Amino acid sequence: MTHPLQTPAWADFRRKWGNEVVETPYGYITLHRLPFTSRKIGMFLKGEMPTKEMVEYLTTEGRRLGLAFIKIETNYVVKKGGMACADKEKAVTLLKKYGAVPGKTLFTPTTFWIDLTESEEDLLKSFHPKTRYNIRYAERKGVEVAQDNSETAFEKYLSLMKETVVRQKFFAHNEKYHRLMWEVLNKQQTINNKQPIARLLTAKSKGEIIAAWALFAYDGVLYYPYGASSSNPNHYRLMPSALLMWEAIKLGKRLGCHTFDLWGREPGKGFTKFKEGYNPQVIEFLGTWDLVINKKIYQLYRVAEKLRWLMLRLQAELGLTKYRF
Repeated sequence: MTHPLQTPAWADFRRKWGNEVVETPYGYITLHRLPFTSRKIGMFLKGEMPTKEMVEYLTTEGRRLGLAFIKIETNYVVKKGGMACADKEKAVTLLKKYGAVPGKTLFTPTTFWIDLTESEEDLLKSFHPKTRYNIRYAERKGVEVAQDNSETAFEKYLSLMKETVVRQKFFAHNEKYHRLMWEVLNKQQTINNKQPIARLLTAKSKGEIIAAWALFAYDGVLYYPYGASSSNPNHYRLMPSALLMWEAIKLGKRLGCHTFDLWGREPGKGFTKFKEGYNPQVIEFLGTWDLVINKKIYQLYRVAEKLRWLMLRLQAELGLTKYRF
């Protein structure tokens, strides 16, 4: 199944964002300039299973483009629900043979999938009792969830995203990025008489949007990449996110999707515990690999990368970090 990040629409979005995009027989690679240098790196995200032919092609293309390295994060599942479903070691051996090394992750190496081919009744029964309670509680309190791709809803989503970034203290793509992404993945798709990849699901209380999720739907899979909610404690107590997830599941079924990818999993994190309440399967991907093209530049990059993250952690510990959207 093709991931949204490997679609012509996403490539168009990245070009408009300012990236050079290279189309290969194996998918799209986005190019990113290293700060303070003329060098670039390649990002080959959510592509297909690595093969000898693919890795050789990427190596040759990387040299032609003068890249320091190409970061590879495939959509290649190696373990599903605890059961191995691919030969991970074979793929790892192949990547290492061509000089690839484990790299810093962009996407978490594991995620959650919900099987949308099951009935709504069976899915609801499989949820944690507390999750079912929270869904019903939100309904009793009058929370209403609906797909709303209007300008008004999108502007409210951006406003809630600003609140969420400041409240939860994480780094996020800025408002300009989200606006352009919505323009390309929703508006332009609709204008061209195509099913939009990006959709907005909102939760309202007394007519006010108090939480909103941006969802992607493509090639039989629904994805949950972005969520935002009000910082008002009275809104939080209405459990809008619990109902949003349930309604997103039902939306995915209506769209004919067979899988709901919850877009990431980090043990110990609050958002992971929230997702676990819906009884998803744990999915493991191949992981992150840097296909090194220029060893000297790559080594300098890794040193600079470590220093940058050390500085960011230090700033956070000292309370000097400003989280912006």
